[in-house]
Amino acid sequence: MKHFIHKFVRGTAVTDKEVEEGQLRRKVDALYGLMSDLYGADKLILRASKLEALQLMRSEFLEQRVLGLQKLVSEDPTIARMPQFEEIPAIIDDIEEELADLIARRSIEDKLEKRIAEKMQERHEEYVKEIKLQVLKESSGPENAQTLKKLALLEKMETIKLAQPAMEFLRPGTLEEIVGQEGAVSALLAKMAAPFPQHILIYGPPGVGKTTAARLVLDTVKQRESSPFGKDAPFIEVDGTTLRWDLRDATNPLLGSVHDPIYQGARRDLADIGIPEPKLGLVSDAHGGILFIDEIGEMDPMLLNKLLKVLEDKRVHFESSYYDPHDSNVPQYIKKIFDEGAPADFVLIGATTREPQDINPALRSRCAEIFFEPLTPQDIQQIVVNAAQKLGVELEPGVAAIIGEYTIEGRKANNILSDAYGLALFHQDEAQGLVIREEHVYEVLRAARLSPYVTQKASQSFEAGKILGLGVAGFLGSVLEIEAEVFPDRNGKGTIRFNDTAGSMAKDSVFNAASVLRRLVGKDLQDFDLHINVVGGGRIDGPSAGLAITLAVYSALQNIPLRQDIAVTGEISIRGRVKAVGGVYEKIYGAKQAGVNTVLIPAENAKDVPAGLRGINVISVQSIEEAMTHVFEAGAQTLVG
Repeated sequence: MKHFIHKFVRGTAVTDKEVEEGQLRRKVDALYGLMSDLYGADKLILRASKLEALQLMRSEFLEQRVLGLQKLVSEDPTIARMPQFEEIPAIIDDIEEELADLIARRSIEDKLEKRIAEKMQERHEEYVKEIKLQVLKESSGPENAQTLKKLALLEKMETIKLAQPAMEFLRPGTLEEIVGQEGAVSALLAKMAAPFPQHILIYGPPGVGKTTAARLVLDTVKQRESSPFGKDAPFIEVDGTTLRWDLRDATNPLLGSVHDPIYQGARRDLADIGIPEPKLGLVSDAHGGILFIDEIGEMDPMLLNKLLKVLEDKRVHFESSYYDPHDSNVPQYIKKIFDEGAPADFVLIGATTREPQDINPALRSRCAEIFFEPLTPQDIQQIVVNAAQKLGVELEPGVAAIIGEYTIEGRKANNILSDAYGLALFHQDEAQGLVIREEHVYEVLRAARLSPYVTQKASQSFEAGKILGLGVAGFLGSVLEIEAEVFPDRNGKGTIRFNDTAGSMAKDSVFNAASVLRRLVGKDLQDFDLHINVVGGGRIDGPSAGLAITLAVYSALQNIPLRQDIAVTGEISIRGRVKAVGGVYEKIYGAKQAGVNTVLIPAENAKDVPAGLRGINVISVQSIEEAMTHVFEAGAQTLVG
């Protein structure tokens, strides 16, 4: 630099290299100044001494000063290669990048240190505050003006009570009040009253009284001296949809869990000495009584498997890495729970709206199975009448029948009635002599956007090409209105049209029907355009509508009217045999809901007809010819063939 200044003073020409060297020297000086600000002058000299760069940074030669920078920035004393002049700009750029990163890191570290200091100060203040509160608590006791005010508010709230909820008030109070489930209730009683009660699975649609029946059966059985249940036997009820398996075992309301002394907050006196606290679950609460799990089919599979293990052992076991069996500070009850497990000897009753094949086979093998029946319109009407008596109101004729058309659930029927009761009470000032009228019920139905449950109903008329079939979904049967129409096709290229939503197996039944009809009447369906329709677009899952389709097509083809108060089910073979189908039990009840007088079923399904069936005639048939003797208008069957 001095050489450059002397030349400038003497007026000697300055070369480009000398100009560049001057710029580089200024950059190097600036970088040294930056490092001095960053580390401090004393620390920088000490750092340069350790890295063998002290002489280099004091040198007048640019190359040596750059080498000194390299050692300081990289903290590497082994760098010995002197950079060439041409390399210096690139080296300086690299040094600038590294210094920029260093400054950024130093800035972040400063911020973190500041925040840490602030947090430590906050913790210190909280600690001091906690000590002050503890001192105040020890000196003044647990109560103060604020806590006493909240206590007074709670005591005032205790004095305010609303009326009993309608659903709780209208719920059956005795087994005799449960409508439409006489057989199921008797079976439940028999299994619960035995000296060796069984675990039970209850199947059935919602709102038919599964939970209420289980609770009342326990109350009834406890009154018998021979009962295995004590007078104080508990009835623990839980919804299976709310039970989930916790992989960490941190919480498990069904089986119980362990609260460790560090993370999960064991009781303070236990946490202070490092002892885990076991929390018993519902299986232990139900010890000696009933554990009722509603919608058990929705439970987590892993949790269900754990429950099955508890059913086998009749106790639930707990584990914790914090438990030391040799620790003399462990209370005896905790030691007993960890060493022996907690008692869990109960009878499991699981209710589900799923079908048996959807339930865990291991659970089914441990349980007796009881089926609750779908409620008929007559059952719903009886439930409504019973509820009206409890409410102390009079029903206008026809009210119970209207509610029976709009629901198949007893719970829903009570809901509709209680809403109509409130509406009638609103329109009438005094409850005495209150009458629930049809317009009250219809207003409730309109507000809830409800529609009749059964849309197809039987009649005493006769129609050609139309017949009532039967379908089933879950535990509920329903009536399907199947109609057929045929039109001659002189080209012999007739077409067949069928609902796309009906299902492929139902469509196959049409081709079976074609073979049967060709044998019966000698007519080929290719000579006709055939249109078959399932009114409402219902899906027929399986071949069970084969008999109904065959009869409807035959009726349309021969123009012979069919009875509209009869419903049929059964698979049809190409030889005209009526083969067995599933869901006969549910289909019969679906037919009863639609007001059907007679049901035709396959002879192979005769064993599936429920005993003591009332209000409907069930006839088993083996062939299409035998079915025709029942479904056509009197005398029409003589036209067959």
